[in-house]
Amino acid sequence: MRLEGWHLIIIIVLALVLFAAPKLPGMARSLGQSMRIFKSEVREMKKDGTTEAKDGSEPVEGRVINHPQAGAPESRTGDGTDVPPSTRA
Repeated sequence: MRLEGWHLIIIIVLALVLFAAPKLPGMARSLGQSMRIFKSEVREMKKDGTTEAKDGSEPVEGRVINHPQAGAPESRTGDGTDVPPSTRA
């Protein structure tokens, strides 16, 4: 006797019904929530291409502001490289 694909599917379904019957509603609920989240994320990704904001206001443009550099200690050379002190006498 040779097992085909549909035989395996029937065996898996029977095993699920027999051994995992109490957990099936929880698994179905979890699957439904996952599908709902996936669909909403896909919808959001499609919406990202539009220029309209959710509240109807215009998008805000910003600019990058560099932070002031902290005072460099005297042991540094000032060009961004650390040089160890010389040990030769």
